[in-house]
Amino acid sequence: MGTDSRNLRELAFVFLRLGATAFGGPAAHIGVLREEVVRRRGWLADAEFLDLLGAANLIPGPNSTELAIHIGRKRAGFPGLVVAGAAFILPAMAVTLAFAWAYVRFGTLPAAAGFLYGVKPVIIAIVAHALWGLGRVAIRGRTSAFVAIAALAAVAAGAHELAVLAAAGLLAAAIRAAPRLGSGTAALLPAALPALPAALVAGSAAAPSASVPFALQSLFLFFLKVGSVLYGSGYVLLAFLRADLVHRWGWLTEETLLDAVAVGQFTPGPLFTTATFIGYLLAGVPGAALATLGIFLPAFVFVAASAPLVPRIRRSPIAGAFLDGVNAASLALMAVVAWHLGRAAVVDVPAAALAVVAAIVLARYRLNSAWLVLAGAAIGLAIAAIRG
Repeated sequence: MGTDSRNLRELAFVFLRLGATAFGGPAAHIGVLREEVVRRRGWLADAEFLDLLGAANLIPGPNSTELAIHIGRKRAGFPGLVVAGAAFILPAMAVTLAFAWAYVRFGTLPAAAGFLYGVKPVIIAIVAHALWGLGRVAIRGRTSAFVAIAALAAVAAGAHELAVLAAAGLLAAAIRAAPRLGSGTAALLPAALPALPAALVAGSAAAPSASVPFALQSLFLFFLKVGSVLYGSGYVLLAFLRADLVHRWGWLTEETLLDAVAVGQFTPGPLFTTATFIGYLLAGVPGAALATLGIFLPAFVFVAASAPLVPRIRRSPIAGAFLDGVNAASLALMAVVAWHLGRAAVVDVPAAALAVVAAIVLARYRLNSAWLVLAGAAIGLAIAAIRG
């Protein structure tokens, strides 16, 4: 439709508003985007929208943000790609930055402690609910189930997340390709599957954890790496953050990471703006800007590069099998990190009850998770006030 200024202004207006009000995570964002660009504005047909959603799922990065970038490209070419993506990200970044400032200034006060005490168990329930829903879609047969179990064992034993994702994708693709390679090769694959956890753990054992001095360049490169390789839901981001920033480098504590995740869930827009919060904690506004740029920049590059190739990629059964394997491994990462963060969040009986109630509400009602986070915050503040 061209790249005239009217289209660009319209894109900026729509995505700034959506970025400021889209609570609830990637699935909720996709629903809001469809309502806006298909039903209300008629920019795309449902079939076109589904094509763009499939394209976003084939590349690393935040799926709902990449869908917004795809829509911008479809509507107004390359300038639209930049405008739609930036407009969707910037409001969430600004809100998260404000929360980060308040956290640094007031985070040790009883009110802030009560706020986070109530929010953290709700976050664990939200992650568990997302894990359950994604598992029903991603685990579609014996191969994907076995890959998920093997990846779970590897991650729990200490394997590096990138190695797990890559190995799982390659393994699923190899199984899919085996019939074409002959019955002998196909017969060998089931016997080789149990070796996945051991091989990955052995590979990770050569790189022991060590504290790494903080540097802005390292912060930017870390989030650039994460944005370049992370498949699946935004919740998989938690596994990468915990592994490197908490355990390998010692830049954050377990509790601070959970606080960052809580703020990322509580604020609108992409969950990846958790990077903004972490960057501010580590290095103020420059750190927030570099972390945000690093984690989102690959999404723009991948959308621009992959959009012309999407039809051929989606028709490839081997590429589809690779993606299935990566998604199965992503669920394993989510499960392990949910367990560890849950141990840090559920510290007593009221916190456990809050997590259980939140999980039940999510399972029974189609409630925006932002309302649950607000309710958890209010309950946490009330409990803090009662305890004095």
